[in-house]
Amino acid sequence: MPENYIISIDQSTQGTKALLFDRKGSLLKRVDIKHCQKVDHRGWVSHDPAEIYGNTIKAVRNLVEEAGISKDHVAGIGISNQRETTAAWDRETGIPVTDAIVWQCSRAEGICQRIEEKGYQEMIRCRTGINLSPYFPAAKMAWILEQVKGAKEKAQQGRLCCGTIDSWLVYKLTGGKVFKTDYSNASRTQLFNLYELKWDTEICGIFGIDPSCLAEVCDSDSCFGETDAEGFFNKPVPIHCVLGDSHSALFGQGCLEAGMAKATYGTGSSVMMNIGKKPVLSGHGLVTSLAWSMNGTVDYVLEGNINYTGAVVTWLKDDVKLFQSPSDTEDMCRMAWQDDGLFLVPAFTGLGAPYWNSRAKGALMGISRTTRREEIVRAGVECIAYQINDVVQAMEYDTEIKIRELRADGGPTRNGYLMQFQADITDALVLAPETEELSGIGAAYAAGLALEIYTKEVFGKIGRKTYEPSMELSKRREKQEGWNKAVNAVLHM
Repeated sequence: MPENYIISIDQSTQGTKALLFDRKGSLLKRVDIKHCQKVDHRGWVSHDPAEIYGNTIKAVRNLVEEAGISKDHVAGIGISNQRETTAAWDRETGIPVTDAIVWQCSRAEGICQRIEEKGYQEMIRCRTGINLSPYFPAAKMAWILEQVKGAKEKAQQGRLCCGTIDSWLVYKLTGGKVFKTDYSNASRTQLFNLYELKWDTEICGIFGIDPSCLAEVCDSDSCFGETDAEGFFNKPVPIHCVLGDSHSALFGQGCLEAGMAKATYGTGSSVMMNIGKKPVLSGHGLVTSLAWSMNGTVDYVLEGNINYTGAVVTWLKDDVKLFQSPSDTEDMCRMAWQDDGLFLVPAFTGLGAPYWNSRAKGALMGISRTTRREEIVRAGVECIAYQINDVVQAMEYDTEIKIRELRADGGPTRNGYLMQFQADITDALVLAPETEELSGIGAAYAAGLALEIYTKEVFGKIGRKTYEPSMELSKRREKQEGWNKAVNAVLHM
């Protein structure tokens, strides 16, 4: 039997990865290509969609050629993508009408303020599961229609496509034949009704968006068309998965049942919990989205996004200059006096979930005569775990489900002190994988399962180290109370 390979395209904020998996689900090779980050004097953040597509083709070609495999043995492609980044292009020519507006960009804030003043904010949250914000594509699409010359006219002519990066890549990879997205990405646009599972025409009208400009919403593991990668493949290869990157990481972690949760440790953090077949609107500062739709069945998630986790370590290294490398932090944490009541609240640009206070300022609290750089580093590392635990607790309040196990991924998971402290403060098992490529793995596994190359046993390919909680209850409560006091002080400064 000839070897069948799956290619995963992981299109992220900083660049595009192409990853090659064999028929056993093992990662064989990875190729990375960065793209330009366009930031102008107003702080507007943009990407060139044409550059991203060109890099995608280049990454796929380089991957196959450098791996030395036959291009005829590539059985399918899966895509995971940066969420909320919004593109718009001419349906007939495939040419973007402007650069893509990146998720970080808040240029559409005025549109959200206008809609809030009209009293639509709570209705939008109740139907879409997310708070009104320029972070999401709805306001970005409205900005394009209002501000980009010719965009509104193309929309009136039925020639404008508005979509997230996945739909742009599917459109281009299929030679303009297919304009589709999946449920995970659709649910993050702020235009998708979580209950009716379709574009909400009333909300689209509030933003001034014709639903005909939006992509067809499909199962996350459906066939999104075929591609020859601009003539590279001898025969067309099916695109058999599309997932937003955080959703793809949740799938790659094997969090397929209600109550299973993962935390992605990066610059910031995404904590996501599978809540099953029915949506739960959060009363504790979280958002509700669709995890995915597989084989016609949807799963929902609660998610909390934290602004500063790994970025705290970067700040301590580059700006405060307390150590040379992030790898130094584990030993420094162990050298610190563990009973020092020091807490760092990293509200550098406010606090994210579950507090959502944009005016909060950071603080280092509990300094004593025994405070040294080791204690400051320890407080910086521990604040990552405290913030993630805050989101976990909010999920438990919303769902009345105790999280017994937290699956972790991302660079900071290499810090054994952090992972053990996370287990201790959350009172749950923390499972840290041997690989960091969970978004790419999720898209590859979903495509391989749809093509019947993999079975559910493929999730067992991921090796993990387990951290068990060992902290005494009294100590956990003492530390948690200290953290809560520090956060409350910051919120009321």
